[in-house]
Amino acid sequence: MSFCICTTCGSRYAWAWEEAFDKFGFHDGDGLVMTETVADALRAADFTVRTEVFGFHNLVITAIERDGRSFIPDGTSLGYADPRAYLPDDIVPLLDAAFPEHAEVQP
Repeated sequence: MSFCICTTCGSRYAWAWEEAFDKFGFHDGDGLVMTETVADALRAADFTVRTEVFGFHNLVITAIERDGRSFIPDGTSLGYADPRAYLPDDIVPLLDAAFPEHAEVQP
């Protein structure tokens, strides 16, 4: 898990990039939500990324595209499925490198 220091309370907050794809990630949206930080890492790699609020729960990545190609397979149970299981082999290492274990990431 990566971590950041909360700009509001100053506490250390551990999180994983996979939470940006999880309806119940980031403490069900009640914690420091880092979805846009994950989306920005994908955008920096020239992907188009869409995020959406899932009810009153959380902000979730719902689309990753480049050159007209979708990188989230049709039929994926968005918000519930493990992104490591459905994201392509080039995106998972990209996100692992952007958010390494025990590394501080600024919100």
